[in-house]
Amino acid sequence: MNPPPSDAAEALPALPAATVMLARDDPGGVEVFVMRRTARAAFAPDVYVFPGGKVDPGDAAPELAPFCAGLSDEQASARLGLDGGGLAYWVASIRECFEEAGVLLARHRDGGPPVFDEGDRRAVHSGALSMAELCRRHELVLDLSAIHYIAHWVTPVGESRRRFDTRFFLAAAPVDQEGIHDDVETVHSQWVRPGRALSDGAAGRLALMQPTRACLGFLDEHDTVAAALAAADAADAPPRIQPRLRRADDGRIAGVSLPGDPDYDDLP
Repeated sequence: MNPPPSDAAEALPALPAATVMLARDDPGGVEVFVMRRTARAAFAPDVYVFPGGKVDPGDAAPELAPFCAGLSDEQASARLGLDGGGLAYWVASIRECFEEAGVLLARHRDGGPPVFDEGDRRAVHSGALSMAELCRRHELVLDLSAIHYIAHWVTPVGESRRRFDTRFFLAAAPVDQEGIHDDVETVHSQWVRPGRALSDGAAGRLALMQPTRACLGFLDEHDTVAAALAAADAADAPPRIQPRLRRADDGRIAGVSLPGDPDYDDLP
């Protein structure tokens, strides 16, 4: 049962977050990597999501600068419509992808594939190893130009557990990395065609949130990953989308309204 709204819930801040769709070409079409969150999760339990999470202070650490290529903080911030600090969202998407999916969106300094092991992943996940230390240890470069900004969603006001101000990104999955859930925050993972994920979601076989469905819909419009990346680059800056909660007379959440819905402007 959803609790009625409270002053504390209404005042919950939306934490900055980053999520990345990993996509790859398959003989049958584009596939995307999705993971099911644990039933114990405080936010979106049992829901299928892309790798992602909140932006941490370490994602903006000055010592990361020598290991970042292809995008400056000024350029990143301009793309996100921020005065500064935009580069941290790109770094957070790489870190969260490594922690949750075991895929490292980086290259060796000599241009080859990155070298790392499962111990590195666990250490970054626990906070024992920073991204800067990981890059220094294995001579890695984070190629931020390979990660493309595609959407901006904000959790509705009134969510009683956690709220996020999330930037969604798209990246081509490295050909030599398969991806696997972490068995901590996520308990199952799979590569799936976006259209199949959407149909499974509509049939109730896959629990999906609205931002995930929207991003899957974008990817489903393209026959190749390259075409999807080109479309992301050619598009205007994504609009900020913040759904509003519909509530029953007793205060329980009865649904969600999106911008453009007939009742959106009438909801608090």
